[in-house]
Amino acid sequence: MTALLPLTAARWLVIGEWRAHPGRALIGALAIAVGVALGFAVHLVNGAAQDSFAGAVSTVNGAADLQVVARSPAGFAEALYPQLARIEGVAAVSPVVRLVAHSGGLTGRITVLGLDGLRAAHVTPSLIGAPLAGSARGFDATAIFVSRAALAQLQKRAGDPVVLVAAGVRRDFIIAGTLPGAGDDEAIAVIDIADAQWRFGQLGRLQRLDIKLVQGSDRAVIRARIAAILPADADLASAASEGERSDALSRAYRVNLEMLAMVALLTGGFLVYSAQSLAVARRRPQFALLRVLGLRRGALVAQLVGEGVIIGVIGAAIGIVLGHGLADLAVTRLGGDLGSGLFHASTARLAFAPGAALVFAGIGVVVAVASSIVPAVAAGRAQPAVALKGIGDATDPRRRPRGWPGLVLIGLGGLAALGPPLWELPLLGYAAMALILAGGIMVMPALARLLLAPAQRVAGLTPAVDLAVKRLWGAPEAAAVALCGIVASTSLMVAMAVMVSSFRGSVDEWLGAVLPADVYLHVEGAEAGGLDPAAQARLAVTPGVAEMRFVRQVPLRLAPDRPAVIMTGQAIDAADPGGTLLLIGDAVAVPAGETPVWVSEPMGWLYGLKPGDRTALPLGGTMRPVFVAGVWRDYARQFGAVAMAEGDFARLTGDTTKTEAAVTLARGADAGTVIAALRRRLPPGLAAQTLFAEPRQMRTMALAIFDRSFAVTYALEAIAIIIGLIGVAATFSAQTLARNREFGMLRHIGVTRAQIMTMLATEGAGLGLVGVVAGIGLGLVMAQVLIHVVNPQSFHWTMETRLPWGLLAGLVAALVGAAAGTAVLAGRRALSADAVRAVRDDW
Repeated sequence: MTALLPLTAARWLVIGEWRAHPGRALIGALAIAVGVALGFAVHLVNGAAQDSFAGAVSTVNGAADLQVVARSPAGFAEALYPQLARIEGVAAVSPVVRLVAHSGGLTGRITVLGLDGLRAAHVTPSLIGAPLAGSARGFDATAIFVSRAALAQLQKRAGDPVVLVAAGVRRDFIIAGTLPGAGDDEAIAVIDIADAQWRFGQLGRLQRLDIKLVQGSDRAVIRARIAAILPADADLASAASEGERSDALSRAYRVNLEMLAMVALLTGGFLVYSAQSLAVARRRPQFALLRVLGLRRGALVAQLVGEGVIIGVIGAAIGIVLGHGLADLAVTRLGGDLGSGLFHASTARLAFAPGAALVFAGIGVVVAVASSIVPAVAAGRAQPAVALKGIGDATDPRRRPRGWPGLVLIGLGGLAALGPPLWELPLLGYAAMALILAGGIMVMPALARLLLAPAQRVAGLTPAVDLAVKRLWGAPEAAAVALCGIVASTSLMVAMAVMVSSFRGSVDEWLGAVLPADVYLHVEGAEAGGLDPAAQARLAVTPGVAEMRFVRQVPLRLAPDRPAVIMTGQAIDAADPGGTLLLIGDAVAVPAGETPVWVSEPMGWLYGLKPGDRTALPLGGTMRPVFVAGVWRDYARQFGAVAMAEGDFARLTGDTTKTEAAVTLARGADAGTVIAALRRRLPPGLAAQTLFAEPRQMRTMALAIFDRSFAVTYALEAIAIIIGLIGVAATFSAQTLARNREFGMLRHIGVTRAQIMTMLATEGAGLGLVGVVAGIGLGLVMAQVLIHVVNPQSFHWTMETRLPWGLLAGLVAALVGAAAGTAVLAGRRALSADAVRAVRDDW
């Protein structure tokens, strides 16, 4: 007989199968599409936000070759300016005063730059303002030039008056023109440098020096010369280092979202495997007939893998289109930071990325193909003569399923979880999750038999229930195929739910511990200034105030490629720091003559500090040696914070101003009345810039920000549940419809339709229960990797595990009910055929 052409066989099988059952192939493609869409959407949004933020940074920094930047808002002595200008190879230096301002209210931040126009024209010409036609105000002390983004934020036009509050003082200006060279991403304002120093109390201080090099000069040599004369409160930066700093702001957040999307894609792969396995089992007689007619084994395997390719291509194409739509929706609803608050000053502009689209589409196709290989190889190994007479799980029920390969993968996952971060990312942690998930799926046949063994030995069961239990116990591989999609999606959902619940519960508990006062005060736009001692004394004696504890917060730049840490000066008793700070572990005794500091948990991770260590901080124009006396829990500042006793802070920095205060009210005092009285006692320039809040409001706002930042994770949870329910429906529908002859034979020997329906409902509920139990167990293990490996290595926070019992109980009920209901519905369809016709092939 002439060998059957592979292409002819493929056309018969693929077109015929998908014409008869289009929904099953579509479900597999949609499972791939979901993972591809999530990964591509997160990549697009984060890429757009990162580009926009980098553009905003570039706008503020101008086009300088190098920059000397202050480590803190207090700046450095302007005497450094002429020293740098005399270095060989430096063509020009432009001094800059850089302040963060607000406009007479809490309308958003504006970066104020004080420039020497003649110098800036040579170094950073994009920051030079264009005055209004016929106006001479460009040379007035009140003249200010603003970017288009600032005009939109201020809701002003050129020529209008504007109020700016910076460094703790309020000043009036007139918008004398715009900044044509500035983009639309950053709200910036430019004034004359002398006016900036004089009007904002920055005499003798600079925050930045922009440097232009002689063309063709050796950059490395000049960098070394500049670094040799820099004071402790200044740092050398370049476009590359600034790019690394901006990238570090969101890298952990976006990488974690993309990795979670890839885990969702892996879950979709298991659904494809389940669907392909069931399709192969149902079509085994067809494959056997084709083999008998001359189709070679390799051609059959290639044809089934080709089906996986088609499913992957369709799913990837749908995913790319869906991902772009999701990205557009995310930018519209959540902003370019996906709710994380990392890019508050930038506006993301979404653009299609062909390269990234090809990468994510390729990953989707690879996952679909990999998920089809095992069923394809199993179909190729089947004996045609045996397969022509029967389908289903041909495994001898007396043979014990092998569980050790899955246990080996789980063990490897455990070892990977113990590994360190790679490139400051928890890549091994995610590898551990993938290995644990794959191992859990591989161990399902053995686990299914183990969990079903007690029920199989129970006597006195009704015939229908006994049949269901015996079949599940005797065909563990078939049960495992049905279970893999349930277990994969359930474990992913449980892992993310437990992680978010643990994180949110820890944050809520932490807020309750760190907000013991009745009212809190915060001054916006006071990085370079704040409440002076006179204002503090005036506020402290306000009627209704029993106690007022002031705090000074200032950003401190410790590394050129890392975001700034927050330095806080507050009332801390070195003998009992736990009274103020939420310490992790015990504090250590401070040696005599040492200046103690307490570092936050992220600070310890990022800079390798632990209690008992000594380090140095750039304070007051020099490197000050300090002693790390303890580590404290802080969920507010991801990039680190350092706490110091307020007396030590004032002694080392000379700064006695404050930016925050915790107010304890006198007995019977009304919070609203006291807040109004405090606001009246504030300096006139700061009243509009000062926020007051009660602990309840702060907790509500903080948790709202938390929920917003985890909105994408919540979406992943919902999608995991939907995928799980779809997988349950598809699995039981396909498996039930593939058992027509079995049901026909049972009808022939006297089993009633009602008993078969009971048997199917029992099988569905049993498999659903086993799947949920296994999925929850596997998800809890994966959650521990997320909580104790991924989260600390990504965000440098630790937390305690908190289980969302309500969600877990609802999940059990939903999946068990869906499994039982789907099995019954599919059984009704299968039993609609005449019992005689169902078994006619056996006559």
